[in-house]
Amino acid sequence: MATDTESGVNYLPFKEVFKRVEKKYILSKEQHEGMMPLVEEHMCGDSYGRSTIYNIYFDTPTHALVRASIDKPVYKEKLRLRCYTQPTDDTTAFVEIKKKYKGVVYKRRISMSYRDAINFTCRGLPPDHDSQIAHEIKWLLEYYDKISPAMVLTYDRIAFFAKDNPELRITFDTNLLSRDYDFDLSLGAYGKPLLGPGECLMEVKIPDSMPLWLAHKFDELQIFPTSFSKYGSAYADLLKNT
Repeated sequence: MATDTESGVNYLPFKEVFKRVEKKYILSKEQHEGMMPLVEEHMCGDSYGRSTIYNIYFDTPTHALVRASIDKPVYKEKLRLRCYTQPTDDTTAFVEIKKKYKGVVYKRRISMSYRDAINFTCRGLPPDHDSQIAHEIKWLLEYYDKISPAMVLTYDRIAFFAKDNPELRITFDTNLLSRDYDFDLSLGAYGKPLLGPGECLMEVKIPDSMPLWLAHKFDELQIFPTSFSKYGSAYADLLKNT
């Protein structure tokens, strides 16, 4: 881990491959406020500590990927393009395959400019650099018939990692918005809200077991895990309005 001496921001090394258990929780405003003192005691904000995250989720014309995900199979996968700021052509973007098998999340991603990411995912133009992960993404784009942008999801995120274990991460997402049109992330963050007033989506990324200090706080604040998929919820909301 490195620290920018001028800003005090902590930077974790860029990772292309992740393996972890992810737990999700919908918090009320009071629960969110109750969590923050403990989080700030045991954790540090990372390089994307406060950011607005922009995502494009890809799917087939029949929404095969999200429909399979909603059915809660043993194995499921998603393909998305992500930026950690409202992008221009040269902004760094990540193209990611996110897989889940028996509750364990595996994420594989490559970085490139936003322009190149759009050319790769939407026009079939391979990135300049060659890698195993790029080949896997290319295979996925060819395997799913007519896969294309299906949903834009944006949200404001505060991200932390544990001082004694950087692999333990907690993120808090607010202002979660979705739209199934205007698939250009450079247009900004707008769409239909997916959370209720004052609500927050907390995600805990756990490499092994949850620390006791965190488990005790969940018990104190009556915080319980929930099954919540951002893309799945956006798709379900879309179905209700069609």
